[in-house]
Formats: sequence, C-alpha cells, structure tokens
Amino acid sequence: MSGSKLLDRSNNAVDEPLGLTVHDLPQPAQAMAVPRRRGRWTMLAVLLACAAPVVASYLTYYVIRPEARRVYGELIDPQRPLPAVQGLRLDGQALPLPSPKGQWLLVSVAGGACDAACAEHLYLQRQLREGLGKEKDRVDWVWLIDDDVPVPDALRPALTGATVLRVPSAALTQWLTPASGQPLAQHLYVVDPIGNWMMRFPAGLDRATASRAKRDIERLLRASAFWDQAGRAAGN
Repeated sequence: MSGSKLLDRSNNAVDEPLGLTVHDLPQPAQAMAVPRRRGRWTMLAVLLACAAPVVASYLTYYVIRPEARRVYGELIDPQRPLPAVQGLRLDGQALPLPSPKGQWLLVSVAGGACDAACAEHLYLQRQLREGLGKEKDRVDWVWLIDDDVPVPDALRPALTGATVLRVPSAALTQWLTPASGQPLAQHLYVVDPIGNWMMRFPAGLDRATASRAKRDIERLLRASAFWDQAGRAAGN
C-alpha cells in the first residue's frame, strides 16, 4: 500500500507541468524599450539642465525684473531702440548711432563745450565702468554731443576708451526723455546690448550716489550673463 502511494505521488510529481513558461521570459522588444526610455529621459534631463541658466536669465531680465524699490534707476517701459540716425566721431568720421550696440552702454548727453556737470558725468561713467572689475568689458561709456561746439582739447585725453558721437539734438529728444522738469543732460541713460534704452538714472547723480547706480548695473550684468557677450572695442 505504501509503495503504491509513493508511486502515485511520484507519477503525479512527474506529470505536473513546469512552473516556468515562455510567458515568464522577458520579450526582446520589451527588454530593449526599457533602456531606450531611460536613455531618452536622461538626455532630456541633460538638455533641461543646460537650458535652465539661459531660461532663468531671460525670465529674470524680461519677466521678473528687479523690484522698483530695489532699483535706483528708473526702468523704461516700453523700451526704446536706438534710432537709425547718423552720428559723427570727433575725427569727423560718420558712424550710425546704432553701431555701439552689442554692449551695455552708459550714455550721457551734453554740448561740446562740456560744462562742469558734463565733466562730472564723464568722470562717473568712466569710474562706474572701471568699478565693475572683470565685467567692465561688457560695458561701454558713451558721450552724445547734441550741438556743433568743438570739444576742448584739454578734455580729449580724458575721453580715451569712450565712444563720442555728435548726434542731431532732434534725434536725441525723440529717443531719450528726461524726468519731468529736467533737461536731457541731467541724467545718465542705460542701453542694453540689443540696442534698447531701458533705464534712466536720477538727475543729480554724483559720487555719493554712484554706488547705487553701480549696483543696478551689476544686477543687469548678472541677469544677462548667459546671452550677453563682451569684448567690442570702443572708439572715439
């Protein structure tokens, strides 16, 4: 009896189907799809990581923008592009006004005689640029002369490194606007590398308040670090 039972159990064990079937094996297409999907997600993550700084800079500069209470200068909205007018360098060579774009521009306006306020602005422009350290190559300082008065010879050495252009007064007044009750020459103006006037510093900017203007310029340079290129040489 016991032998018969053992035989039955043995036969039953042999007749039972194996638990491993072809359905338990991974299909070749499925096995290849998993690494492919993983590779695509990895590539997408790398692309997003590379693009994130560029997107962030555009959002910071064009969308978020510095809050007004933190900014010394006044943001211009809408921005105004450099007018397509012809200027004259001090050597008499013609140069279109939009030519200096490609850099951040710190712009002053004054007559060729350059009174004490004009001389102070030129000094501040030069010092603000130099104070930016290694970032100074991304900024040019520009003097736009709005009359035909000759520039004093004694002033010319101080203009080394500046872009100086004589531009018709009518063209400047159509492009730049001073604060209410102020003449055009009382402000310093900021133009972005695309060629848009986008900021105006308050009238009466002096050496005591120049540090506040410098902070604004530094913020703009940080916000545009991923799309702005340095190195365009200035000339007078």
